[in-house]
Amino acid sequence: MHARAGDWLVVHSHLEARPTRRALILAVGAGGEPPYTVRWTDTDHEAVLFPGPDATIVSATEESERERQESSRISGMQADIRSGGRPLR
Repeated sequence: MHARAGDWLVVHSHLEARPTRRALILAVGAGGEPPYTVRWTDTDHEAVLFPGPDATIVSATEESERERQESSRISGMQADIRSGGRPLR
């Protein structure tokens, strides 16, 4: 697993009661290898960790695109609500 500062660590949960967690990678070990220093988005807590098999690295560019798509999806839903549930064309 290789990462750069500014990438994102995503830890996928296999339990419905536990959500997927995201952390901004602040620092990496030699050659981009773990351990990683991260800041968790849900708690703002910083930690040094070695990711497990349920974790993936997402580049800063990929994360920006995901956030853009999510924002667009939410904006569309809000527009539908404002229009009384009728999709705008």
